[in-house]
Amino acid sequence: MRALAYFGQGDVHFTKDLKEPTIEADDELMIDISWCGICGTDLKEYTEGAIFFPNDGECHQISGEPLPQAMGHEMAGVVSRVGPGVKKFKVGDHVVVEPTGTCKDRYRWKNSPSKNDDMCNACKKGYYNICSKLGLCGAGVQSGGFAERVVMNESHCHKVPDDLPLDIAALIQPIAVCWHALRICNFKKGSSALVVGSGPIGLGIILALHGHGCTDIVVSEPAKIRRDFAKELGATVFDPSSLPTHEESIKYLRSIAPGGDGFDYTFDCSGNQYTFNASIECLTFNGTAVNVAMWNHKPIQFFPMAITSQEKRYMGSMCYTAEDFEAVIAAFESRSINWQLAEKLITGKVPIERGVDDAILQLLHNKEHTVKILLTPNNNNELGNKKSFRQLGKL
Repeated sequence: MRALAYFGQGDVHFTKDLKEPTIEADDELMIDISWCGICGTDLKEYTEGAIFFPNDGECHQISGEPLPQAMGHEMAGVVSRVGPGVKKFKVGDHVVVEPTGTCKDRYRWKNSPSKNDDMCNACKKGYYNICSKLGLCGAGVQSGGFAERVVMNESHCHKVPDDLPLDIAALIQPIAVCWHALRICNFKKGSSALVVGSGPIGLGIILALHGHGCTDIVVSEPAKIRRDFAKELGATVFDPSSLPTHEESIKYLRSIAPGGDGFDYTFDCSGNQYTFNASIECLTFNGTAVNVAMWNHKPIQFFPMAITSQEKRYMGSMCYTAEDFEAVIAAFESRSINWQLAEKLITGKVPIERGVDDAILQLLHNKEHTVKILLTPNNNNELGNKKSFRQLGKL
């Protein structure tokens, strides 16, 4: 099978010989991948891995699957085969994949090293997105969407409307990350929000905020292309490098919030000392800062009174659940998230054969001109059937 695969630390390349996936459990289905987005996690695996992938010669603790594995977990495609126990899907359905691998999924693999372990407490309580052994399809558990085909259990698949272009559908997974963050922080309609960093997740937060009825959105971002995208999505934008000091930037951001005293919610989508500080310092009293970024395992400075003195809250958000996927799909259908706005995140489409040079390296070294690049493993170079929305009168 053709794939862009992770072979080991520092070794990601295209192959024609990746092992073909097969349906093993009754509730599994096979998906022909149309589009798969590149995530910041994929970039970190390329530059710093193995992080989520097992080390060369080892196997993943959930699945027992070794390397090499196809990368990619922001998947959209078409069902090509179903197992005998599949109830919700049929061949030809358009689907997106919720790519988590948890204690609940170990039954799929006979060689799972942890198959006899007790289910972790998070999974027992239904919080499988923070499973103690959490992994991702396309990032260690099994091969993902930078390959021609993927096999998944149906509980991790979600049907999308046939008239939603599959390239747009590939954005549902990263937007689900953002929707989850808003859901678990109990975001209240009518509140104000500051988004710190407008890469793909920051831009996804803007879309999710629209879906939650938020109109007071400010974005702090140094890269012009990403500020421009955020502005197109309806946010007020600010370049933190335009003022000489961090303190002046914070003072200005607080001043442009409704009431002039900071924001009700802040979302750190970058993950560094500056953005961490900004997410707390730009809150109004009793505000909530949400970390959505994936950090390196390095300590930073933190002063507890920065939260305590005004009863602020700081929390993290991890992944998503089926509820978030279904909510994002419903938001696309109801148009509370405008798919034409979402499409603006896509700045490139590349076949998997050129996935390293024309996509991964571009995202790493050409941030002024790239936001979200989609890979296609099946030479699906068309833009998708966007006319169907116009024909239905939804535009």
